[in-house]
Amino acid sequence: MDALLSEFSSLSSNLSALLQGSVSLTLTLPAMFVLIIVLCCLRLWSRNVYLLDFVCFLPPNNLRIPPSNFIEHSEICDFSREAIDFESKVFERSGIGPEACMPDSVHEIPPTDSLKHAQEEIELVLFTIVQDLLTKHKVHPKNIDILVSNCSLFCPTPSLTSMIINKFGLRSNIKSVSLSGMGCSAGMLSISLAKDLLRVHKNSLALVLSMEVVAPNGYRGTAKSKLIPNVLFRMGGAAILLSNRKQDKKMAKYELKHLVRTHLGSNDNAYKCVYQEPDEAGHVGVSLSRTLLQVAALALRTNITTLGPLVLPYSEQIRFLWSAIRRRIQQGSNQKGTYVPNFRKSFEHFCIHAGGKGVIDAIEESLKLRKEDGEASRMALYRFGNTSSSSIWYELCYLEAKGRVKKGDRVWQIAFGSGFKCNSAVWECVSDIDPTVKNAWSDMIHLYPLEIPEFDY
Repeated sequence: MDALLSEFSSLSSNLSALLQGSVSLTLTLPAMFVLIIVLCCLRLWSRNVYLLDFVCFLPPNNLRIPPSNFIEHSEICDFSREAIDFESKVFERSGIGPEACMPDSVHEIPPTDSLKHAQEEIELVLFTIVQDLLTKHKVHPKNIDILVSNCSLFCPTPSLTSMIINKFGLRSNIKSVSLSGMGCSAGMLSISLAKDLLRVHKNSLALVLSMEVVAPNGYRGTAKSKLIPNVLFRMGGAAILLSNRKQDKKMAKYELKHLVRTHLGSNDNAYKCVYQEPDEAGHVGVSLSRTLLQVAALALRTNITTLGPLVLPYSEQIRFLWSAIRRRIQQGSNQKGTYVPNFRKSFEHFCIHAGGKGVIDAIEESLKLRKEDGEASRMALYRFGNTSSSSIWYELCYLEAKGRVKKGDRVWQIAFGSGFKCNSAVWECVSDIDPTVKNAWSDMIHLYPLEIPEFDY
């Protein structure tokens, strides 16, 4: 598409030059006709995608699960002493604070993982944020043209999108898709799908819903690699309203500039590093491999190979290219590593998936970012935990509540997920963001950032 647009732009420039030159009328009129057709095609194909607003779910305080409650709950539910001690250590090093929440069913003794409780969690999260978003902008449900949802580990019948259509009375001809099994990066995949649909269907509104259901996915066995998700994942969700309508540009917060997707599924190591399977006793859980951070770093490097030329200034691209050439020439000798581009020259804000403290640290190190660049990710992890595909929206929500996002700023959202995938979205702020507008952080934003204790891994 970019190549086509470039070619059409070049053709338009050439035709303009022809029109200004001394050419015969017989040549000029056909050229003008071609120019009009080209401009119409450009107008059709280069349709912009705007983010009007988004809402993150704020769980009620009674669903908080501080470390002491988490451990006590595990003891009452007859987890082995070894498993409890391991989870305690993971909790200490996770970067998750006492405000992060679990659904009602997980607080019960013993926890219940029935279909009914999973559906209740979906209704609490999605019904709340969809109602908030539509009410806030006075959008009638019948005006939604496209609906995309993602939830990886729970795929009910009827689907999540059907639940929303039924609850809010959306149109019968709405274009709806429910994604499952896509991991924590599914939020970006939903945005990508909505973007593609908006490029095809003009004058449309798209509603994107991202969440993970915690209730039915607790692991009851003793395998350490499967116990880690018990500690990391918490309830949450985000609703995002997108538009390609010209009249919405003035009220939009952001414009989508780039979206780059990377999938390393052909690599066995990457494919197996986040994997759902039963243990020897038949207990199903999601296993997190020891190689997860290395695979994430590889996926990120692959992703920015495509993203870099789209966003980096030429000076940074040249330095990177020269270091890569020098490294290849000096193979076997004592040479420095490949130059890491300074992405702070392209972005004012970074939203790194809050998969865990180790993930945030590893990405900061890989990109040579400052600690303050990862502040939003650390604070989102501390307060809300790993909310899977919605975590990057809690981070952007934090930046808005802090009043840091200004018109013209660029935001880089980086999401990782099973498969293994790394997906990037680049948003440009196109309006002034009012930090006093209520969001999921408003009640406690004055307390942040917090000093979170450091632990050795």
